[in-house]
Amino acid sequence: MPPTQPVFKDLRVPKAGERIRYAHGEPVTPAHPIIPFIEGDGVGRDIWKAAVRVFDAAVAAAYKGERKIEWLEVYAGDKAQGKYGVYLPDDTIEAIRHFGVAIKGPLTTPVGTGIRSLNVTMRQTLDLYSCIRPVRFLFGAPSPMRHPEDVDFVIFRENTEDLYAGIEWKAESPEAKKLIAFINDMLSKDPSTKGKRVDEAAGIGIKPISRYRTQRNMRRALKHAIKNGINDVCIVHKGNIMKYTEGAFRDWCYELAVTEFRGQVVTEEELHAKHGGKLPEGKILVKDRIADNAFQQILLYPQNYRVLVMPNLEGDLLSDAAAAQIGGLGIAPGANIGDEAAVFEATHGTAPTIADKNIANPSAMISSGALMFEHIGWPEVRKLLDDTLRRTVNSGTLTADFADQIEGATSVGTGEFADALIKNLAASEPVPEPKLARKKTVMKRRK
Repeated sequence: MPPTQPVFKDLRVPKAGERIRYAHGEPVTPAHPIIPFIEGDGVGRDIWKAAVRVFDAAVAAAYKGERKIEWLEVYAGDKAQGKYGVYLPDDTIEAIRHFGVAIKGPLTTPVGTGIRSLNVTMRQTLDLYSCIRPVRFLFGAPSPMRHPEDVDFVIFRENTEDLYAGIEWKAESPEAKKLIAFINDMLSKDPSTKGKRVDEAAGIGIKPISRYRTQRNMRRALKHAIKNGINDVCIVHKGNIMKYTEGAFRDWCYELAVTEFRGQVVTEEELHAKHGGKLPEGKILVKDRIADNAFQQILLYPQNYRVLVMPNLEGDLLSDAAAAQIGGLGIAPGANIGDEAAVFEATHGTAPTIADKNIANPSAMISSGALMFEHIGWPEVRKLLDDTLRRTVNSGTLTADFADQIEGATSVGTGEFADALIKNLAASEPVPEPKLARKKTVMKRRK
């Protein structure tokens, strides 16, 4: 029997529609799923209104009424604080857990209040262990790179532990002092750590990295590579310095690859020792790179990377840096996926200074929705969304953030950009290949 629907305190659940269930970690989607959405703070209000119209139009175009999304608004951030007096109500978490998939706009976490990041809280509470960030030059956006068309990789960032998970104590707090005293006592008794000592006035953060959490993220990355015919998976880490955390992350990723996927993978060491440096047909090369080297490699030789697997903090840093290669966070989609729930999100900030002015770019939200539709098994909608974004942007119809940088572009508002996307859903001409945008001005280098 299907589980009883939770009793929500103040959510208007659609009478029509069904929940998305999960079987063996994969979604089972009905024809009329109920999908919760969080509008978001700041520009979230603008981009959601535009994006949802495009989503509904794309579903209608793909399935001619046979499938439909029933949207359920749930609350987080400023809107939740105003409505409930809390930034992340229990109803929101329970609704996402019950209905299986959600999409959200950007959220603000108040600075200096002791409130943890709402995004981090959702990821950990719902065990959304893989943060998946595709980075691909699709839209001809302005880029600092000479050849951004070479950028086409997906980042699988472990989402639930490492320093970014938020286990820390304030400097000189009783808890920090107690932990430091314990650590210093252990250091004094261990000959291998002779001379090491933590300053009593330091703030303390804990960096847990475990085999189980590391390997389930690596497993998802390898399954993605197999499903999409990708032959290169790179483990990114700082194991040369943090040997028992990030070094272990590297080792555990390799361990998973050569046990569960032995027949499908070749390690870089095996490539040269057994195969003369040539990857056998149909195999996936599993390699690793030190994090600082990986940062420069994706700039110099992005064509050599297709799937990158990394711990939480470095994944956050590298994901945003990679987004700059294709035009910035304004067009970068994101997904947070676990075995029983998934949340898709625009990865940029709330940009409060341009909120409610009909000038924000909804591309990141729309691209995140495209990922969502592929995840729930509606690939036809993802293709329509990708194609209409490419057609619209390459035609020169752009929101101000890009139009101001491109010669001959037509600047339109958020709503008008959505109108153009919906119009181009029905276009029959071939989708143009992205061309590097010509900038109106070139920033002068400082002497």
